Amino acid sequence: MKGIVGREAEIRELQERYSSDRAQFVAVYGRRRVGKTFLIDQAFAGQITFRHAGLSPVDNKQKKNQMKEQLKSFYYSLLSHGMKKSKCPTSWLEAFFMLEMHLQSIDDGSRQVVFLDELPWMDTPRSGFITGLESFWNGWGCHRHNFMLVVCGSATSWMLDNLINNYGGLYGRLTCEMKLSPFTLKECEDFFENKNIKLSRYDIVQSYMALGGIPYYLDYFQRGLSLPQNIDNLFFVKGAKLRDEYDRLFASVFSRPEEMKRIVKFLNTRRSGFTREEIAKKTGITQGGTLTNMLKALIGSDFVLKYVPFGCSKREEHYKLSDPFCIFYLRYVPDNSSYTTSFWQESHTSQSIVSWRGFAFEEICLKHISQIKQALGIQGVNTKQSSWALRGDDEKEGTQIDLIIERADHIVNMCEMKFYGEDFSVDKVYYQKLNTREKLLMEQVAKREKVHPALVTTYGLKYNEYSGVFQRVVSMDDLFV
Repeated sequence: MKGIVGREAEIRELQERYSSDRAQFVAVYGRRRVGKTFLIDQAFAGQITFRHAGLSPVDNKQKKNQMKEQLKSFYYSLLSHGMKKSKCPTSWLEAFFMLEMHLQSIDDGSRQVVFLDELPWMDTPRSGFITGLESFWNGWGCHRHNFMLVVCGSATSWMLDNLINNYGGLYGRLTCEMKLSPFTLKECEDFFENKNIKLSRYDIVQSYMALGGIPYYLDYFQRGLSLPQNIDNLFFVKGAKLRDEYDRLFASVFSRPEEMKRIVKFLNTRRSGFTREEIAKKTGITQGGTLTNMLKALIGSDFVLKYVPFGCSKREEHYKLSDPFCIFYLRYVPDNSSYTTSFWQESHTSQSIVSWRGFAFEEICLKHISQIKQALGIQGVNTKQSSWALRGDDEKEGTQIDLIIERADHIVNMCEMKFYGEDFSVDKVYYQKLNTREKLLMEQVAKREKVHPALVTTYGLKYNEYSGVFQRVVSMDDLFV
């Protein structure tokens, strides 16, 4: 489809729903800026009967009667779509009834698509929005074979609680739910090619380290500029496009943005993450339902990853910050008053940034596990991914392994991730370190299992007397599959 990159499966699903002969209720969700609205616009170009977007809480939170403002905006959308002038609704029951009457008045038997964007923003406190939506669908929409309701939302926890996992009047009413995820590396490459922006795969990987495959951010890249020049334009020049994006992102998605940012900032202090108890203790947020809901919201928005470290029980679940944009922003942007407007161009070869790239590459690998499995030839094998940190003491040396793939075929891949500008070379010191890690890991796995060290790197492995320590090598090109 012209104008859109990737999303083939999503577009196919949406068009199949459109072509069906029954009523459809579709919910599309995913983190802000991931391209939900653009997807709907492209999939239903010229086919949307009525559309409306909720008013942003960032711009609307100072107003006293937010419900009244949302209803007024909805009424204006009805007028702009041809409804005869009436009085502004005073409740969502009335607003949706007006939409019903308008759709009936223009119904010619063809498919009618209603698109409600940023649905969670409409649900202001004590507004009765969900009741109105239930009445609209259950009492009218679901009985009309040519009707299709499409809703979108960036507040993922709201979408999950009120629509997808709803146990009230909307229980089981969705006919299709769709989570839109950030681009993969391959989709980023296709996006840049579509815009005629020439970047090497080495630089595309680095763009992912900063922007995490978010289409809205990638769209700011300019042709003819290098990667460092584009990064400076996005974050460090005066009036940079994404300078205030972090605060706006949290304010527009979460009802308690400052507490959410407190959790994220704390998680950013340790790459392996923390337990619930540690998060509660350090942030001052009690361990009850409040913290549970906040962590669930951060996970649903793809900011945080919940996982069980290797060798631990489910009671020792960890939460780690996994969103590349947040990690990059917190490391380089908040305190950039001393940076020049060409900071990234001047510093991108510094040791500090080189070290950061190493950690950031590990996060990219964790987001491309399916590509790594395919490169290892185990895409059909059941696996479990985790990481492992062993603290040392006077008797035993500590170690850390960022990716362990436990396989149902009794092999455990111990993956090393190295971001290098050339073929990676194993020296004697690193060879001995790998052997130590392998031995420590072998002590933890079942007797029937064998550890296979694997290298995930940019260009490949340089052959020498120590290179045989790796059983398999996965290159950067494999991540673009």
